[in-house]
Amino acid sequence: MSLLSFGAVDISSFCTNMKDVIQIIGYVLLVFKIAIPLLIIALGMFDFGKAVIAEKEDEIKKQTKRLIYRVIAGIVIFLIPNIILWVFGLVNDYNSNKDAAGFSVCEECFLHPSNCR
Repeated sequence: MSLLSFGAVDISSFCTNMKDVIQIIGYVLLVFKIAIPLLIIALGMFDFGKAVIAEKEDEIKKQTKRLIYRVIAGIVIFLIPNIILWVFGLVNDYNSNKDAAGFSVCEECFLHPSNCR
């Protein structure tokens, strides 16, 4: 029984079999990586502009706190692919037959969905 089999399920070719799904996830993450910073900038400018025009110190502090939460959410979006690839790397390092499950395919499809082989 191989290290990459789980009961009756063999996961040795998981990434190769699921590359189309992983490629779609890669494209979604790519769109998020572009759209989220743009949204953070646009909404931050709008909210701060509104607060400055209102000339209320409490409103400016509130918008600063809101912007910090948005920036943290944006950073989390950037870290999700790295965390997923780290988990795949741990599984790949655990396996004695390196890249038997095709984790390089997963990595390529997550990071560069247009170059997914």
